[in-house]
Amino acid sequence: MISKPVIRDLESKKLIGICIATSLADDKTSLLWNRFMKLKGSIENITGENLYSVQIYGEKFMSGEFDTQSEFSKWAATEVSNYSEIPKGLEKLEIPGGKYAVFTHKGTAREFAETSNFIFNQWLPDSDYKLDDRPHFEVLGEDYKGPENPESQEDIWIPIKLK
Repeated sequence: MISKPVIRDLESKKLIGICIATSLADDKTSLLWNRFMKLKGSIENITGENLYSVQIYGEKFMSGEFDTQSEFSKWAATEVSNYSEIPKGLEKLEIPGGKYAVFTHKGTAREFAETSNFIFNQWLPDSDYKLDDRPHFEVLGEDYKGPENPESQEDIWIPIKLK
């Protein structure tokens, strides 16, 4: 059972990570994370242990024309206090502040589709909100145990605004 979200106001976040273009049909997530984890040790000014999986979907997603072949930007990143030092091979990404619906997904990466289906096809249409055009992201914190672990938990942040 997927629970209702907590509605949160987020202050902007500074992230450093790597980005690739991908699609749901050609998922390059494991490649992205393997590359990022090799470079993570070179990042200074990290704030906390959380990792961020960020998706920037663009116009097709916002207009409802998104399908498994639609490309989007996917980031593997960590939060930093400032951008004074950006190591070679990494880029900066600022997540703008705003209102988010925060869901908790418990289970494997394969079960994530069920959670997404609930969010976008049940909760969102029945809520007082619509999508806002800002990055979507997952926070992989201390309860995240890896993509194949059924006990793994991650927080899903969906950008929203009032209808």
